[in-house]
Amino acid sequence: MAEKIIYITRRERFNGAHRLFRPDWSDEKNMEVFGKCSNPNWHGHNYILYVTVKGPMNPETGYLVNLKDLSRIMQEQVIDKLDHKNLNVEVDFLKDTIISSENIAIAIWNQLAKPVASIGAALHCVKLVETENNYVEYFGE
Repeated sequence: MAEKIIYITRRERFNGAHRLFRPDWSDEKNMEVFGKCSNPNWHGHNYILYVTVKGPMNPETGYLVNLKDLSRIMQEQVIDKLDHKNLNVEVDFLKDTIISSENIAIAIWNQLAKPVASIGAALHCVKLVETENNYVEYFGE
């Protein structure tokens, strides 16, 4: 009988300010391409982060991972570094990146992949909700 793979998701939240822009473009071109999201004085979001991990269930514990461990990893590797920060200026792992939701999700994946593996799971999906109408999912591809 094949091993059953379980998927489990943890939700966390953070607030962050950012500006969509390319420093090599003029303010006019940035405004043309990125609209009001290129406001030179920044704008912010109340982000919701969903991290889904996968792997075989441990028959001794009845679960894939201890969610307290997953929460701790998310806090230490992501939330503590992003919450109430200017994402363009204050976050080392976003340096030299256009701060789009897409790039934030990829950077979060890169922050979490190894620590998640250390607790016996594999990262499956990072879902980042920017607004009630917009979210991005990244599957590490």
